[in-house]
Amino acid sequence: MTSIERRAFVKGATLGALAFTVGGAEVLLTPGEARAQAVPLRALTAEQAQTLEALGETLVPGARQAGITNFVDLQISIPPEQALLEARIVNIRPPYANFYRAALGAVDKASQALNSGRGFAQLDAAGQRDFVDAMRQNKVQGWQGPAGPFVYFILRSDAVDVVYGTMDGYKALGIPYMPHIPPVQRW
Repeated sequence: MTSIERRAFVKGATLGALAFTVGGAEVLLTPGEARAQAVPLRALTAEQAQTLEALGETLVPGARQAGITNFVDLQISIPPEQALLEARIVNIRPPYANFYRAALGAVDKASQALNSGRGFAQLDAAGQRDFVDAMRQNKVQGWQGPAGPFVYFILRSDAVDVVYGTMDGYKALGIPYMPHIPPVQRW
């Protein structure tokens, strides 16, 4: 992040912008802007990205447009101590890419086994909701990978962060954004 001035970075961070690499230069974009500009992914395959987008949208409507895939891809590509992922908060062992790849692989493999070879992203909305509900309850037959309810928790938390953890997200929820909260008075 040496090419980005600290002041610009702090301003961008309050808007939900992150440092994405576009054409060899670091640019501050929100994950949604990175998605809209088709910023190349660093760590996820196209198939993993499709699964993550579909899963994120099923968990939290609006996650696809908000850039869930670009957000997770960027976060698993940076040093673990800088990541803004739920995986870091719950102390999943880095590299976080291992967890996300295993989780997305488990979702697709189980979906294919249960749905005549169709991956999660190829299911209709009702099929995706039913699968996620079964995953949440640990009721997916033949599941192989990180525990389904844990995958649900981590990916749902990341989707919530992408959709609602920005100024626009606060606005959508009707919560006033307070860029400066005065320190607590000590009596």
